[in-house]
Amino acid sequence: MSKIVALDFGTKRIGVAITDDLNIIASGLDTVSNENILSFLKNLTSKNKIDTIVIGKPLQKNNQPSDVEFEILKFINVLKNNFPLIKLERYDERFTSVIAKKVILESGINKVKRRNKSLVDKISATIILQSYLEKI
Repeated sequence: MSKIVALDFGTKRIGVAITDDLNIIASGLDTVSNENILSFLKNLTSKNKIDTIVIGKPLQKNNQPSDVEFEILKFINVLKNNFPLIKLERYDERFTSVIAKKVILESGINKVKRRNKSLVDKISATIILQSYLEKI
């Protein structure tokens, strides 16, 4: 069965999560710099059958697009050109960073590791993907 990947796009880093073979459980995979994301995804898709990439859609409380949306749309065009056979989906990512920070705090991770923003990005991607799985 094909796997699903979720991306939590940021201007510096992108959190990446992936499903298990049955598309039941989302797991944080990595946090990748924007400069390296294409090579990372090409490597990932060469080793795994990926049929869908879910990209977080950051909306403000009033349902208006976040400031980063323009950059995400450019990124989506790059993905379409590089992965034409993979379906791209958007999923509301409101509050995922807040939830991720809360999860990290409650997990008992020490203060130094809690400041690691890449951990927040990876957990945010996992939350996006798990939420997406629950809706499909």
